[in-house]
Amino acid sequence: MSEPIALDRRPILSSGLLLGVGMGGFVDGIAFHQILQLHNMLSAVRPPTTLVNVEITMFWDGLFHAFTWMTTALGLALLWRAGLRSDVAWSTRTFVGALAAGWGLFNLVEGLIDHQVLGLHHVVEGPGHLKWDLAFLGSGVAFLLLGLGLIRAGRGDATARRIP
Repeated sequence: MSEPIALDRRPILSSGLLLGVGMGGFVDGIAFHQILQLHNMLSAVRPPTTLVNVEITMFWDGLFHAFTWMTTALGLALLWRAGLRSDVAWSTRTFVGALAAGWGLFNLVEGLIDHQVLGLHHVVEGPGHLKWDLAFLGSGVAFLLLGLGLIRAGRGDATARRIP
C-alpha cells in the first residue's frame, strides 16, 4: 500500500483568487463602463464633455481591461498547471470561495484606491456618489466574507485527481 499524498490547496486558491479579480474587473468594466456607461476610469477628473476627454478615458479603460485580461489569463494558466499535478486538493467550495474572495478583493482595492483615495471615478458620477461608492465597497466585503467562508468550509472536502 502506498503512502497517501499530502494535498495542496494553494494552486486552487491562487488560481481562483486571480480569476476572481479578473472576473470582478470584467464585470465592472463591461457593466459599469460600457453597458450602463456610469463611469470610465478617469471620469471624475476628465468628465466626458469633450471628445478629447472621451478619447483619454477610453484609453484608460482599455488599460484597465488589459489588466483584467492579463489577470484572468494568469489565473487560467495557474489553474491549468494545477490540473497537471496529482497533489492538488480539488474542492469546488475552495475554488468558488477563492473566486468570490478575488472578486471581493478587486472591489475593495479598486473602490478604495480609484474611488476614494485618488478620486479618479465613482460608481455613479454626480451628487450622491458616496452612497454608490460605499455600496460597491460593501459588495467587496460581502464577496470577500463569502469567499473566506467557502474556503474554510472546503478544507475537508478536497480530493486528489488521479493522473495515469
